[in-house]
Amino acid sequence: MASATSCYSALAPFATTATPEDPYVYQVGFGNRFATEALPGTLPNARNTPQKCKYDLYSEQLNGSPFISTRAALQHAWFYRIRPSVAINGITKMIDDHDVTANFSLSNPKVQFMPTQFAWDPFPIPSSSEKVDFVDGLKTIGGQGDPTLREGIAVHMYMANTSMANRAFCNNDGDMLILPQQGRLDIQTEFGRMMVRPGELVVIQAGIRFKVVLPDGPVRGYIQEVFGSHYELPELGPVGSNGMALPRDFEIPVAAFDIDSSPWEVIYKMCGVLYRCTQNHTPFDVVAWHGTYAPYKYAIEKFVTYGNLDKDQADPTISCILLAKSKVPGINISEFLAFTPKWCVTSNTFRPPYYHRNMASEVMGLIYGKYGGSSHVLEAGGLSYEASFMPHGETYETFVDASNAELAPLRVCEGTIAFMFHIGVQFSLTEYALERSGALHLSPTDQWDNVKAGFLDHIDEINKDLIAAGLPVLHSAPRNTPATPEPVASRPAAPNSSLPVPREHLEKTCPTEALVGTASSPESGVSAPWEIVPDVKTVGGKED
Repeated sequence: MASATSCYSALAPFATTATPEDPYVYQVGFGNRFATEALPGTLPNARNTPQKCKYDLYSEQLNGSPFISTRAALQHAWFYRIRPSVAINGITKMIDDHDVTANFSLSNPKVQFMPTQFAWDPFPIPSSSEKVDFVDGLKTIGGQGDPTLREGIAVHMYMANTSMANRAFCNNDGDMLILPQQGRLDIQTEFGRMMVRPGELVVIQAGIRFKVVLPDGPVRGYIQEVFGSHYELPELGPVGSNGMALPRDFEIPVAAFDIDSSPWEVIYKMCGVLYRCTQNHTPFDVVAWHGTYAPYKYAIEKFVTYGNLDKDQADPTISCILLAKSKVPGINISEFLAFTPKWCVTSNTFRPPYYHRNMASEVMGLIYGKYGGSSHVLEAGGLSYEASFMPHGETYETFVDASNAELAPLRVCEGTIAFMFHIGVQFSLTEYALERSGALHLSPTDQWDNVKAGFLDHIDEINKDLIAAGLPVLHSAPRNTPATPEPVASRPAAPNSSLPVPREHLEKTCPTEALVGTASSPESGVSAPWEIVPDVKTVGGKED
C-alpha cells in the first residue's frame, strides 16, 4: 500500500504583515526587481507596452539611470496607470520665499564654508497659528555640489504640523533619505503607501511623486539628499555573507491606487527652485507596476552592529547602513551611519570616540535617547556639524574619566538611535542654518581652557628614562611674556557684506584676523615650555 504524502506550496511571494502602527504590507529585498498589481492580471505578459493595456490603462516608464547602463546600475520602473503623468495644466515658478536651496558654490552669497564646528538645539516646530505641510516645512541646512553637475549633497530639516491634502511633491534634484524624529509619516507614492516612524528611514528617489500625511500631529525630521547618485549597501568584505543591514529587511510598497478626479497641485523641485502645476486628477493612480526603481524603508533597530572584541576602536563607518558613491573611484559622496545599542568589551582601550581630524565633514543627529561622543550637547531633533579636517572630540572631563575608569563589559547607546551623515567633501552652511533657524548655539570660547598637558607632570620621570637610555634630557626653556594681543572686538572687521553669519557670532568661533603676538608666532620671541637641549652629554648616568 502506497504511503500517503502531502505537499504544501506558498500561495504568493512573501509579504510583511500589517500592524496597528503600520497598516500597510510590503515586499522585501534591497535592489530586487519587483512586480505588483492591485488588480489581478493587470501587468502585461512578456512585454512592457502592449498595443492596448488591460482596462484601457496607460503604460509609462520612469528611468532613474541612463538607458545605456550596466545591468547592475540600471534602475527603472514601468507603471500601468489610469491617466498618464503628462496630463497637467502647465507649470509655473513659485515665489522664492522658502528656505530650500541646491546651489552650494562659492559664488552663492547665501552659503558659507566655515572651518569650525556648530551645533543646533532641536529645530522649532511651527506654531498652531500657522499651517505648514511637509513641502512648506523644508529647510536646507547645507550641502556641496550642484544637481546640474549630477554630483553633490544637501542636508535638510523638515518641520510640519499639517497634512498634505490634494497636494503632491516631486524632487527632480536627487534621492532623499528621510529620517522621522518626531511623529510618523504616512507617505503615499505612485508605487504605493508606506508608514514610516521614528527609528525607520525611507528613501524616495528623484522623480517620484509623493504626499505626506501626519497621523500623529506635528512632525520633525532629517533629510539627506544626493545628486546624481543612488544609495546602495556597503560591501561586506571580510564580514562575509551576513551582517550590517540585511537586504531582506528593506521594505518596498505594493501597488495601490485612488480613483479621484478632483483638482490637485503638484510641486516640483528642480535645481533648488520650486515650481507648481495643477491637474484635474490624482497623481496616485498606478494600478500595477514592475521594476527596480522604487522607494523603500528600513527599520534601523534591525541593523546588525559590529565592534572590536579585544582592544582598540573600530572606525565609525563600521556602522554604515547605506552609502552613495561619488564620481571619484573609492570615495563616497556620503555614508549614512547609525549608532544603536551594543556592547563595549575592549580592554586597555580608550572607549569614547577618539580625538579626530577627518577629511570628511560630519553632520550628526539624534532620533531618540542620549548620545555623547562630542564636546557639545546633541539633543533629539537637533544637529551638529564638524568641518572637514577640523579637530573635534570629547570634553577634557570625559577624557580624564575614560582614561581612569575601570574597564568592564558595558552596554552603550541603550534606548538610543543617533546617526551621522559622513560626507566625503567640504560642506557649506546656509543662511537659514546660521541666521534664521533660531536653534544655533555656539560652543563656549573657554571650553578648552582647562585642558591640562599631563605630559609636563612627568618631566622628571622622562629625564630619568632619557638618562638611562643615554639620551639628552629635557630642560626648561625661558618663558618670555608675549605682548598682550589687541582684543578682536576693538579691531575693524574684514569687509564681507555677503557673510551669512552675524559678525558677533562669527568672531566668537572663527575670527577673520589672526591674533598677533601668540606663542606660536616667530615674532613673539616665545619658545616652547620644554625643549630638548642637544649639547648636554651624560657620562656614567650623570650630566657633564
